[in-house]
Amino acid sequence: MTFLKKSSLSGRGLAGVFIFLLLWEGVIQFLIKFDNLPAPSAIFFSWLDLLVSKQYWEEIFHTLFAALLGWTIASSLGVFIGIALGLSKTFYKYTYTSIEVIRPWPGVAFAPIGLLLFGFSLQMELVVIVLPALWPVLVNTMGGIRNIPNSLYEVVSSLRLNKYSRIYKVYLPSAKASILVGLRISLSLSIIMAVVAEMIGSPNGMGYAIVREQQAMHPTNMFAYIFTIALLNVLINYLLNNIINQLTPGQRKKNTIGAMTT
Repeated sequence: MTFLKKSSLSGRGLAGVFIFLLLWEGVIQFLIKFDNLPAPSAIFFSWLDLLVSKQYWEEIFHTLFAALLGWTIASSLGVFIGIALGLSKTFYKYTYTSIEVIRPWPGVAFAPIGLLLFGFSLQMELVVIVLPALWPVLVNTMGGIRNIPNSLYEVVSSLRLNKYSRIYKVYLPSAKASILVGLRISLSLSIIMAVVAEMIGSPNGMGYAIVREQQAMHPTNMFAYIFTIALLNVLINYLLNNIINQLTPGQRKKNTIGAMTT
């Protein structure tokens, strides 16, 4: 597992975004005209028009609901299986190779299966969302449990705690930082895969809206939806990061996020 320094919504971080938007605006306004690449200012005014549209908010709600539901399912399964793999050497020995074979499979490859089984529905979207969002939580939970110091196991044995007390009172708190890292990565993947699922096989949500506006030759609206997705992803990650800081107060000054290496 590699660790990267935490990103935040700081002024310096946002400065790069504003510089990029200014350069984009300048190129479109003064240098090159693209038929289907609008300037940021045009996209902004289209976004303001979308804000008063009921359909726009319904599409946001649908995408967020599918993403958060898929994330909840994936997180629950990931923590449960990760604990089992981390604590049981036998279970790890007989299942981890299979998991490593399945883990690279792209979630979007399951979209045709979801369409065959569930048609154009929320269940189809969950088929695409859950599998990719599962692995960060599972791998980080397993790694956090397996990296618990041996001295802690000795302390637990001396306290004579039962199996469930050991898990909830000792093992999970010790692996908490690693589990939270997995949850954060998984949340971003859930939002991305929800949009992808809607692009491929759902007549609802922001992913479908992007395809709809592209086919209708409304590039300003299309880019407005794309920036909406990016903004939602940043805001949700910001909120989750604050929750993580509250749950791990000792990590506030030196907070890191992890990324799995394949």
